[in-house]
Amino acid sequence: MKPHSQSCENNKLPILKVLIHAFHDRTRVLEIGSGTGQHAVFFAENLSHLFWQTSDQPMYHSGIVAWIESSTARKPGWPLTLNVAKDTWPEDDFDAMFSANTCHIMSWTEVQSMFKGIGRVLPVGGVFALYGPFNRCGEFTSEGNERFHQSLTTRNPLMGIRDDQDIFTLAIACGLVCEDDHEMPANNRLLVFRKQSQE
Repeated sequence: MKPHSQSCENNKLPILKVLIHAFHDRTRVLEIGSGTGQHAVFFAENLSHLFWQTSDQPMYHSGIVAWIESSTARKPGWPLTLNVAKDTWPEDDFDAMFSANTCHIMSWTEVQSMFKGIGRVLPVGGVFALYGPFNRCGEFTSEGNERFHQSLTTRNPLMGIRDDQDIFTLAIACGLVCEDDHEMPANNRLLVFRKQSQE
């Protein structure tokens, strides 16, 4: 049985509208944390000019595979094993990367590891699109996001909504500069970075 995330269903079209522009000249995308696999199948079907590669920890692979197998259109790549803090990153020629709703469920150390990995693997000129809730200059952007942050930290004190300034500073240290900051539904944002220099 395929796993299902209602939030993926709700946000896939708004994200696609941004990716059509952000990835218009890209050829190979690595998705970091493919989760249920819903995004991967939808984006692979609707961004047919590029190859979409899934990745996640092994516990999520069967769900991702189920979504890929059910697709009758252009299929994403079978999931690679990737724990950003532990595993060796794929060295394929990816000129873009994408991650959705990962930063707030990772520890800050894992977020740092993810950016360092992206900075190491993505070539100069490559694009990284990052979706999720982010604070703006130290402030929550909505009461809902504040409640969500509290629920995350109650569950695990290492989780939580990250501040955009911390993300931008980390990105710069890894050779990435934020080119676009898109407001998205449900108090989320889609940040688009470009690799400017080697880490």
